[in-house]
Amino acid sequence: MGRPAVNGGRAPRVLAVIPARGGSKGVPGKNTALVGGVPLVARAVRACRAARPVTDVVVSTDDPLIAAAAIAAGAEVCVRPAHLSGDASASEAALMHALNRFEAEHDVTVDVLLMVQCTSPFITVTEVSDVASAVLDDGADTAHTVAPFHGFIWRESDGTAETDAAGAQGVNHDKAFRLRRQDRPQEFVETGAAYAMRAGGFRQAGHRFFGRTVLVPTDPGRVLEIDEPGDLQRAHALAPLFGTGDAAVPALPRRVDVDAVVIDFDGTLTDDCVWLDASGRETVAVHRGDGLGIAALRRAGVKVLILSTEKNPVVAARARKLAVPVMHGIDHKDVALTKWCEEQGIDPQRVLYAGNDVNDVPCFALVGWPVAVADAQPEARAAARTTTTSRGGHGAVREIAAWLLGKELYKP
Repeated sequence: MGRPAVNGGRAPRVLAVIPARGGSKGVPGKNTALVGGVPLVARAVRACRAARPVTDVVVSTDDPLIAAAAIAAGAEVCVRPAHLSGDASASEAALMHALNRFEAEHDVTVDVLLMVQCTSPFITVTEVSDVASAVLDDGADTAHTVAPFHGFIWRESDGTAETDAAGAQGVNHDKAFRLRRQDRPQEFVETGAAYAMRAGGFRQAGHRFFGRTVLVPTDPGRVLEIDEPGDLQRAHALAPLFGTGDAAVPALPRRVDVDAVVIDFDGTLTDDCVWLDASGRETVAVHRGDGLGIAALRRAGVKVLILSTEKNPVVAARARKLAVPVMHGIDHKDVALTKWCEEQGIDPQRVLYAGNDVNDVPCFALVGWPVAVADAQPEARAAARTTTTSRGGHGAVREIAAWLLGKELYKP
């Protein structure tokens, strides 16, 4: 008999929580320390955001500098209370707090919970994806990253056992008869980088190693945990070999990368809901912050287009309000987008397209910056280069404008 489905048939909600308190004693301020020019917490956020199974990314912190770096990298922030921020605070307690807070604030049920450590500077998108997939697809209750290990472990005597007269003892070997490497069973070291678990099982067990645990082997050459100043120095030395983080994890787009922003309407500028009155007239809700973002993009010289399959006059009305061109009632959005780029003299690779559903995927394939909103359909998220933390109709377009313009967004 197979294991029960993770999500009961609906699209799974996969929440990645990055614990990052501000009170490190060994390396003060380590979670915002730069490795390859990128704050450690931002490296972890980028890896999670680029991992296709992950739907949401939250940084649990008590530190405003960490919170600012996390938000800039595209994560939500869960403010950790003081009683969970001390040196002796358990990671599981912070995870449970973030899980409970996220579900309550978003009115959702999380299916798979990830813990990703920003003290592992060279974590990859693949590692995050693989631990999540072990639970989502392979029937594991829990999974975590490990590295193959072939060394001999010793333990010094403490003077209390009868064997202490023999001195130090082998832990994973008999010092009197040591097998060759090829004759020994393979052992693994827990890397501390990424963990995944069924959220319901975690609530019941209270820890992250319940049920059937799957090990996800990783490249031992990339394994490094920053616990003391020497570890941070090694990370600085290794960063040029492993890249700045941008090679493995795409950075968010900047103004210099984008000449035009093309926006889907239903589900991107709206929350994908429609209200009908007795006469059959449709109305939708939009977000004022998105209007602010679009106005800022226009002031900055970025071309903006609304492109929609919807034929309802509300689409054109919203475009008029925003003073941007609109193409609606379009069956083949990719064809229309290609023609528009040609007419405007814009390289599609310098276009950011924001969408939420399967009919946006052909446009995603044409542009350099395909972006899915946070609650997009799985097919759209899988085809996107990056994903907003805001849902469609809840400020996703304003978030994109903030990526591109930074502080310029707030200039009149």
